This record gives sequence, structure tokens and C-alpha cells, in this order.
Amino acid sequence: MLLELARLWPAYPLAFGALLAAGAYLLVIGARLSWIDLRTHRLPNRIVFPAYPVAGVLLGTAALAGGEPGRLWGLAAGGALLWLFYFAVRFVYPAGMGFGDVKLAGVLGLYLGYVDWILLLWGTFAAFLLGGLYGVAMMALRRAGLKSAIPFGPFMIAGALLTLALPASG
Repeated sequence: MLLELARLWPAYPLAFGALLAAGAYLLVIGARLSWIDLRTHRLPNRIVFPAYPVAGVLLGTAALAGGEPGRLWGLAAGGALLWLFYFAVRFVYPAGMGFGDVKLAGVLGLYLGYVDWILLLWGTFAAFLLGGLYGVAMMALRRAGLKSAIPFGPFMIAGALLTLALPASG
């Protein structure tokens, strides 16, 4: 996403502004959701649900104003696919993941799918890797056991943000 911003700046100022606003919005809600999830193990609908249209409009504007309407497909499909993947994980093992994580996955999928399909995969992998490392560290410190619940939202957000900072493959 950083390289995309650099590419858009000189030639497409409206697209640059929309993508910058979308990134700033993700940072703000990501920080807020992470804080709430760490404290309460919940991802409130009042924050997650409005993120769908806000991200959709900002990323859609960036795609259209940047002359790349094909990115609309990427953001819509990315959001749907990541939501479906997390829903399947929740369906298979409901005790392992909350439905708030499923809803958040759709929002993160919009961002990752907008930039690049491979980032959708890397962002998902990074979330599970970071969450797993945290769980192992907590068990090593004897602060958690195999059945302990950990808030997964912060790791989903961190994985997406780290991945969005990477250069796209295409």
C-alpha cells in the first residue's frame, strides 16, 4: 500500500487522498479495536460494521480515480474470501474463534484484496503466525494454557498492517 501511495501521488491526487484516508482510517479503527479486544475479548459491531462502507467507498474512490477499476473486483472479492475463510474456521472450531473475528476479516480482506491477491494470503498467514507466537510465549511464561482464550483481533490487524507495508507482487 505504501508503494501504491507513492505511485498515485504525482499523477492521481484524488486517488492518493482517498487511499491515504483509507489507510489512516484502518490505523485508527485498528488501534481502537485492538485495545478493546485486548481488554474485553470483543470486537464491537458499532466499529466493525461502519468500516465496511467507509473502506469500500475510500478504496473504491482510489481505484476509480487512479484509473484502475479492476481493483474494485479485488477489494470485493478479497473481503468476501477472507470473511468466508474465517467463517469456515469458526464453523469448524467455534471455541477457537469469535464471530467478531469473522466480521473483522471481511474489512481486512477489502484492504488486502485491493492491493494484491498475494497480500491477502500473506496477511492471513501473518495473523495466525503472530497469534500463534503470542500463544506459545504466554504458555512458556506460564500465563496461559492450551485452553486459554486469546484475543485474535489485534493479530489480524497487525498481520494486515505489516503485509500492507510490503510491496505488491504485480
